[in-house]
Formats: sequence, structure tokens, C-alpha cells
Amino acid sequence: MTASNALPGFGDAAVGFDTPFEMLSACHERVLRSLALLGRLQDYLRGHPCDDSARQAARDVLRYFDIAAPLHHEDEELHVFPPLIERGSAAAVAAARRLQQDHEAMSVNWRAARALLLALAEGAQEAFSAQDEAVLERFASVYGEHIRIEEEEVYPAARALLAPGVVQAMGAEMRRRRGAVD
Repeated sequence: MTASNALPGFGDAAVGFDTPFEMLSACHERVLRSLALLGRLQDYLRGHPCDDSARQAARDVLRYFDIAAPLHHEDEELHVFPPLIERGSAAAVAAARRLQQDHEAMSVNWRAARALLLALAEGAQEAFSAQDEAVLERFASVYGEHIRIEEEEVYPAARALLAPGVVQAMGAEMRRRRGAVD
């Protein structure tokens, strides 16, 4: 793999656009790290005043879920779910449809969570209320089962349906959409 195919923030040199399913799985690791950071931020603010490190943590979570997460969901909506819905087993179709619904819920939940994190990052808010914590929990709670279904059921089923050339075209399209250099 060439350096131009490697993605910043991914430690494994084999993860990149040439291996799109591995890239999607690596994104899940980053989702979980970002959610863990959100949890640590919430814990921190329960015992400390808001400071620059808390605001930076909020900015880091915002950056991931504003930029990388929507691209990841778009990857799945464009390349993973359609072949399953068109040619997959009944279980694969049901799983893909459920994940599409999850993406819609994640988007709605992110808008609410985003407003709280943005207020904190910009200094307009100093802590999270119990109601805010519930909003953040609702946002984070969907991801665990969603990722499990993708990793254990949907990605393997989609990979089995896609010819190598289609997988290669998938990676190329993902690369182009991100503006990455060939």
C-alpha cells in the first residue's frame, strides 16, 4: 500500500482505501474512542470546573462526529447496504434496514448532543445538567449494538456479495469523496 492510501489516525498500515471494509472497521474503533472521550468529559465535568482541556475534549468529539462519522455512514449507505437490500438474505436485508434506521436516529441524536458540546466548547456552557447527560447518553447508546451488527453480520454478508472489482471501486469512490490523493 502506498503512503497516499494510508489514513491519518489509523495505526495499521493496511487500513486504507484499498481495503475499504477494513477501513470501515477501523472507523468503528475511532467511534468508540470518541465516545469514550465523551464519557470521560462528562465524568470530568462532574468533579471539576470547565477548563481548556474540557473545551478541547468537546472540540475533539465535535470534529469526529461532524466530519468522519457522516462520511462513514455515507460509505455504508452507498456501498454496503444497497447490495444487501438488493441481493441479500432476508436476515441481511432486515439488518441493513435496521442500520439505516439507526443512522437516522444517530443523526437526530447528534444534532441534540452537538448543540451541548458546541456550547461547552465555545464557553457558553460550563457543565452538563442531568437533562444534558440524558441527551448525551441517548446519542452514545445506539453505537454499541449498531457496530456489533455491522461487524458480525452486515460487513461479512456484503463482502461476500461484492466482486473484487466492485470492492476496489468502492474504495476509489470513498477516496474521491474525501478528496484524498490517489
